[in-house]
Amino acid sequence: MFNNKNILITGGTGSFGKKYVKTLLKNYTPNKIIIYSRDELKQFEMQQDFNQPCMRYFIGDVRDKERLTQAMNGVDFVIHAAALKQVPAAEYNPMECIKTNINGAENVISAALANNVSKVIALSTDKAANPVNLYGATKLVSDKLFVAANNISGGHNTTFAVVRYGNVVGSRGSVVPFFEKLINENAAEIPVTHNEMTRFWINLQDGVDFVLKNFERMLGGEIFVPKIPSMRIVDLAKAMAPNLPIKIIGIRPGEKLHEIMCPADDSYHTYEYDDHFVIAPSIKFSSRSNDFTVNLIEERGQLVDSNFEYNSKNNPEFLTVEQLLTFNQMAEQ
Repeated sequence: MFNNKNILITGGTGSFGKKYVKTLLKNYTPNKIIIYSRDELKQFEMQQDFNQPCMRYFIGDVRDKERLTQAMNGVDFVIHAAALKQVPAAEYNPMECIKTNINGAENVISAALANNVSKVIALSTDKAANPVNLYGATKLVSDKLFVAANNISGGHNTTFAVVRYGNVVGSRGSVVPFFEKLINENAAEIPVTHNEMTRFWINLQDGVDFVLKNFERMLGGEIFVPKIPSMRIVDLAKAMAPNLPIKIIGIRPGEKLHEIMCPADDSYHTYEYDDHFVIAPSIKFSSRSNDFTVNLIEERGQLVDSNFEYNSKNNPEFLTVEQLLTFNQMAEQ
């Protein structure tokens, strides 16, 4: 699907972008892979690892629609990964978060339509489901923008979809590198916000593979949610630092005790497939049916029960302390 195609990744110097590029180069022969981001140092560092002839590095911000439109010239597929993601930072800098996560999403949509991009997938987060913090709220708005974009594409052939998943093992700013830093500094204890806190858990490669597969699956307008395990934060601390005591420090501003990926309020238009869920649009599309029981690769799903909710607390699959240790080690490979 990606052979001889041009692919642009916004925020491409992050953990996801690097793994995505590595996977594309390993399995396909793309014509161009364009990394679009605003940090010249991170781009320079990434070029040391990825300097193949197909690689392109564009300095630009998703807040800049003109530059984004220029960068998408001739592009076939877009992965929108750029975002301000730190929950406490968003609480203290709300307008900056809005400019990047909401206005930036609008600019990605406009640039894609202006260039007749074939398919766009935007990365979302479990924090966008029933949000209680500004980061989650901005990503919910972003999700809504990308879903509705399928209804405003007019004569363009561009389709848009969203991928929503949970915490990524080892990604920048996540809890695993934070715990590792404390362990390496010989900390006397491991701080945990709440002893009952749970999170969805996915490794980076699985996240990348899920996005790649959804380019084949997407009809346009879906929110794809993978079936992934949950874990307890205290179990993660025990797995990583079995000999250190745990100190409960309280929930941070804007933080949830448990995360949701498929809210109960969306159950009447949520479909369950073998390895994922699809939240279909709540709005009606003018150009086609809202039936998402069969995707483009002939996989079949069915509507979930009313009031079904997929959250990290009621998830049927939980990782034990031993499984977390193995899971994290495999994620580093």
